[in-house]
Amino acid sequence: MKKKAPKDDQPEPKLIEGVDFYFDKGLMVLTGKYLKDRGYCCGNGCRHCPYVGEEARGQSKNSSRSL
Repeated sequence: MKKKAPKDDQPEPKLIEGVDFYFDKGLMVLTGKYLKDRGYCCGNGCRHCPYVGEEARGQSKNSSRSL
């Protein structure tokens, strides 16, 4: 069963640089670990999306790289 996005009343966990994200050319890039721990695909074509080929069918894995 696919997990849903968290409700707005739930606080977001604190992110740790180098573990959950890093910066590349001034852009924040979420790591595969963070995305997998989050538990769902947002459909934005994240660079390290662990759901490509599953929930994210039809999304471009490289769409965030073209910025």
